Amino acid sequence: MSSGYRDRVWRVLNHIHDNPAADLSLDALCEVAAMSRFHWHRVFRAMTGETCAEAVRRIRVFRAACLLERADLTIDEVARATGFTGRHSLSRVFRDHYGVTPGQFRKTGGAGRLTHKLREGSDLMFDVEINDMAAMRVAGVPHKGDYQKIGLAFDKASSVATSQNLWPQVLAMAGVYFDDPGAVAEDDLRSFAGFGLASGTAVPEGLDSYEIPAGPCAVLRLKGPYSGLRAAYDYLYGDWLAQSGRDPADRPSYEVYLNSPMDTAPEDLLTEVCLPLKP
Repeated sequence: MSSGYRDRVWRVLNHIHDNPAADLSLDALCEVAAMSRFHWHRVFRAMTGETCAEAVRRIRVFRAACLLERADLTIDEVARATGFTGRHSLSRVFRDHYGVTPGQFRKTGGAGRLTHKLREGSDLMFDVEINDMAAMRVAGVPHKGDYQKIGLAFDKASSVATSQNLWPQVLAMAGVYFDDPGAVAEDDLRSFAGFGLASGTAVPEGLDSYEIPAGPCAVLRLKGPYSGLRAAYDYLYGDWLAQSGRDPADRPSYEVYLNSPMDTAPEDLLTEVCLPLKP
């Protein structure tokens, strides 16, 4: 595993530990990691097995436990010193983690040790190639919400293509995913579902467009049902990217669908997961 990505993860974990009361939002941690918001959270989750929010909560409650054991502070002061709004917000998280309230813990102690385990590799292997991808104009429909329900947006885009006899000009079906489900609430997830158009083809009335710029991409080809995409993303971000020596570009990943579940068995579906890279 590249020391560069490991160093970024440790830098973020140490920053959380040393600054529990600071702004530890995803945007703030992206700045510490010096990586695009589009990709940092996927890297962090793939390499640590937890989301940034889970790491922040775990480290903050550990720091609170240490202060309860060793510092002459009120519980409200401990809460504020470790990034909680007050004793009530601390108590909710504290009970989940230690099984007792902060007041009960103060009598018994037992904060334990803070440990982090970084991914050392996956048993799953996927083929990944670096390809210079051509620019592609995607005509389609914005989707907000659960990615599992994006099929409705694809259906709308497909119906327009059929009604306007556009299939001869369609390069492939494609989906652009702007958010990581591990970092963004399900209702706020943003994506775009549609199809790539051949050069010179106008975007049909009733559809929006999204431009995918040309440039190098890490392309992982998944054969099998879409349920395997989570493991594919974890491998791409947690194994391949960490070993590649490449940095992701400040653009969202996207997927290209080489066949359709309408006429293809799940085990034969082919999906290209495309991670834009810096040149």
